[in-house]
Amino acid sequence: MSLYFRKIEGGPIPVLILHGVFGSSDNWLTVSKQIANEKYTVYLVDQRNHGRSPHFDKLDYPSMAGDLREFVREHRLENPVLIGHSMGGKTVMEYAAEWGDEIRRLVVVDIGPKAYPVHHTRLLEGLSAIPLADLQSRQQADDILSAFEPSLFVRQFLLKNLFKAEDGSFAWRLNLPVVKRDMPLVGDEIKVKAPLRFPALFIRGAKSDYILDTDWEAIVAMFPEARLVTIPGAGHWVQAEQPALFLEALNGFLNEP
Repeated sequence: MSLYFRKIEGGPIPVLILHGVFGSSDNWLTVSKQIANEKYTVYLVDQRNHGRSPHFDKLDYPSMAGDLREFVREHRLENPVLIGHSMGGKTVMEYAAEWGDEIRRLVVVDIGPKAYPVHHTRLLEGLSAIPLADLQSRQQADDILSAFEPSLFVRQFLLKNLFKAEDGSFAWRLNLPVVKRDMPLVGDEIKVKAPLRFPALFIRGAKSDYILDTDWEAIVAMFPEARLVTIPGAGHWVQAEQPALFLEALNGFLNEP
């Protein structure tokens, strides 16, 4: 599978960034421009069934990690830094479980390796309620979605998936039927055969409950060199809610010797 990507030119070390569920590479453009420098070139990757990447009848971590492996080999990227938010964080952990000896550093944003219950059911109901065939405007879509999600920030994030086709009709970039069906798999646990020993940074939002204090012992058992940074004033979308503090933590980690 040939994944869509954006490339921010810089130095010789590749940094790959993977978005979360409902997201795309577009969500990370601002951050990526603050990472790319004489040391790092940044690749923003759309995962399968998201953004401009192909749709496929499966959304699970072995498949998404396999896609990423294919991307790394296709572009001949050596010892990359992997960064993933939420679902993307689980994808890069799954990649590390299989090909950890090829990773330079790992950054996981507001997700742990543990299993999570099904999330986002109400959001999926809202997206499904938007009648694409009869939709007249993005505002109409937002009005419908507002009955399911009160946050304008979240609605704007979700509606980035909506676009106008060549015939003037609206369509989803997101493979909504597969995402709905496989959402239970998005919460799957990530397991490793043995502890993975490379520098790893976990970043969580102080207002998020995705990584709890009680989760840390299990994370360190998998990633013995991991450290945890908690960003005050941030929820699950840490990089969007507190970008300056997020970049301070991320760049500090990336620019260590």
